[in-house]
Amino acid sequence: MVDEKAINDAKERFGDLVRRQLERVEGLKEQGAPVDYSKLDKLIIGVCGGDGIGPYICASAQRVMEFLLADKLKAGKAEIRQIDGLTIERRAEVMKAIPDDTLEELKKCHVILKGPTTTPAKGDPWPNIESANVAMRKELDLFANVRPVSVPELGIDWTFFRENTEGSYALGSDGFFVSDDLAMDFCVATVQGTERILRAGFDHARKTGKNYVSVIVKANIIKDYPEVKHDVWFVDITTAKLIDPARRSDFKVFVLPNLYGDIITDEAAQIQGGVGTAGSANVGSRYAMFEAIHGSAPRMVTEGRAQYADPCSMIKAVAMMMNHIGESEKGRKLEMALDICTQFEKKLVMTGRNTGATGDEFADYIMETMQRPDLEKVWQGYVDAAIAKAKN
Repeated sequence: MVDEKAINDAKERFGDLVRRQLERVEGLKEQGAPVDYSKLDKLIIGVCGGDGIGPYICASAQRVMEFLLADKLKAGKAEIRQIDGLTIERRAEVMKAIPDDTLEELKKCHVILKGPTTTPAKGDPWPNIESANVAMRKELDLFANVRPVSVPELGIDWTFFRENTEGSYALGSDGFFVSDDLAMDFCVATVQGTERILRAGFDHARKTGKNYVSVIVKANIIKDYPEVKHDVWFVDITTAKLIDPARRSDFKVFVLPNLYGDIITDEAAQIQGGVGTAGSANVGSRYAMFEAIHGSAPRMVTEGRAQYADPCSMIKAVAMMMNHIGESEKGRKLEMALDICTQFEKKLVMTGRNTGATGDEFADYIMETMQRPDLEKVWQGYVDAAIAKAKN
């Protein structure tokens, strides 16, 4: 027998959900222009170590960031603030994805460098708390998750723009059980949310000269970019073509909805060398957060080897931050140094154990490489040699 009360309760909850989303749409309509970093008196950078290996790899990356911004920091044009409160212990204590006082401090910053955070799973000793990442994307309206993937010897130079605030994850915490036998979850899409992620991808293609955008949905394309070549791909064939040697080097910029972007960017990171090599930006009109895409690896901490965790993903996130705040030359040098250190010379190797380098030792290696006067010439030489070898 159908439970009419359960149906009515579900209608009420769904109605409240629709109401809140319509209110969010009105906010999107009133959204202002993005922050112009060149007009800031002082750039405020928040650093959140997170938990597990997060504080270790974030500290290594922060050293690289301070090296790159030494002139601005000395001149008072930039300030770094340490922001605590994103540990799983603190979040479990207050039963919130982001403690209120931590969120207040985050909102005082322009950009944030964030280490991995633990999201409890069934069987963990922690209570069921929403992902800190998901909560931060919502609270700071970080609608574009930007992930670059580069493998020069394979001709791969990809940038992914994954929609962060809508799609299949956006309302995860609002799903509910209608009865013991039926659960409902929801996927949300708005005209405004879809348009702004598309514009972000097309603007990037126009600005960088990567004149080719692949949209991984079957939808209408923005017509304001006649000079940018674009096409539409289904997600299943995209996963296949990313590993197709005859096709993959043609791709440049991807725009994807939330769920598809989550899956495909991890596949792309594996082609590059694994999720530990991939940095990520979460960008909105007012705020931007830069992080690794992997987890917090608590086992490395309990086993006493967190200092050997690979900081490359966080250092790559620093390079993305440099590009975002208008320091593109510094970002470019860091990217070249990362290529030389991780793909070509490999004078230090990260193993995650005492058989390899520590994160700080690797950060030193990166900074020393950036200071080479022939950095670009050396990088180009390695790339040319790798391409020639791959062709043979």
